[in-house]
Amino acid sequence: MKILHTADWHIGKVLHKHSLVPEMEMFLDWLIQLIESENIDLLLVSGDIFDIANPSVKDRGVYYRFLSRLIGTNTQVIITGGNHDSVGLIDAPQEILKHIKINVIGGAKPELKDELVEVYSENGDVQLVVAAVPFLRDKDLRNLHTDVEFDSRSEALKAGIAKHYEMLGELSKDLYPEIPAIAMGHLYARGVSTSESERDIHIGNAAAVESDIFPKQFDYVALGHIHRPQMIGKNPMIRYSGSPIALSFSEKEDQKCVLLTELESGKLSEPKVIPVPKMRQLKKVFGNYDEVKEKLEKYAPDFELRSFVEIEITEDDFSALLLSNVEELISEFSTNDNFTILKSKTSFKNGAKDTADLFERGESIEDLKPMDVFEKLLESEEMPEVKSKMIKEAFIELLESIQQSDSV
Repeated sequence: MKILHTADWHIGKVLHKHSLVPEMEMFLDWLIQLIESENIDLLLVSGDIFDIANPSVKDRGVYYRFLSRLIGTNTQVIITGGNHDSVGLIDAPQEILKHIKINVIGGAKPELKDELVEVYSENGDVQLVVAAVPFLRDKDLRNLHTDVEFDSRSEALKAGIAKHYEMLGELSKDLYPEIPAIAMGHLYARGVSTSESERDIHIGNAAAVESDIFPKQFDYVALGHIHRPQMIGKNPMIRYSGSPIALSFSEKEDQKCVLLTELESGKLSEPKVIPVPKMRQLKKVFGNYDEVKEKLEKYAPDFELRSFVEIEITEDDFSALLLSNVEELISEFSTNDNFTILKSKTSFKNGAKDTADLFERGESIEDLKPMDVFEKLLESEEMPEVKSKMIKEAFIELLESIQQSDSV
């Protein structure tokens, strides 16, 4: 049996007002091809299907079109809800989806055994059992330790999560002795490497769990919530698959992947990392103004989708003219075919000059006219005469407009 593990699709994610749906649809196209070429028997999706609890009709369409394409592949699917997902939205079609071998568990079940999903072999025998644990909310954990007092809420949450898995492990062992078992989860484990795109859960991730909360009955733990692929506690059988596409600029260097493990003779193999093709590059360009401009002029990415770029310009001394030039630079590259500048930052090592520094000792700003102050500022900028004249004329026009308003 071949088992594929993925998570954190975040369908509908917007990065600086730009939708990431195009690359998500391309990932799902690739995933269907992988499922067919590798003859995948079981697909596990460990939470955060959507980026928001109430996704748009278009985003829901992306999800359901993918599920419909699985019909005829003979692949069983188990999907759990994450902290971004609405329990009701994920669970709503569960009775229909069961008929096409898709099990969805949006939230913790009142009856714990309902979180155990049987996976069958071709001859109809139970070959594997999966503890399909969704994101566990406070209300799901509140009554698991009624006889114990904790020093903090985070300690109570951690104990509740551990107890939930302990009870599922025991139930799995009792109901399915000698049958291999997998646990799914959407949570924060201690020691993980995070990115900017994760939303803090369990009071700022203070309830980070240890890897030893997962009972020995589980041969593999398929986790979601953390967007960088990694193993937990140096155990290759407890893994985050990570998100399949970059969800923030902090993930621009990450190699996105899905994980493939195989069940043979009752044993699960160590997962194989299958890289996800990069559909779009996220790139940071930094340096002084001239360096950034030159890098942008030479940048020619070769990806199916336009690259997203953030620029960071650092100069020694403050210059209002430079700020204007940066805006012009962004506008200049807004029509190119290769990339879109999503984010920019300009900083100065020495900061802006104080207005008082523009005048000689003994001069008082109170004795000067607005035009005098502005001309001093223009002189300090050392800009071309033509541009200085244009800015001066614009200032005069603005000044006259203000004076006329004051006189009304």
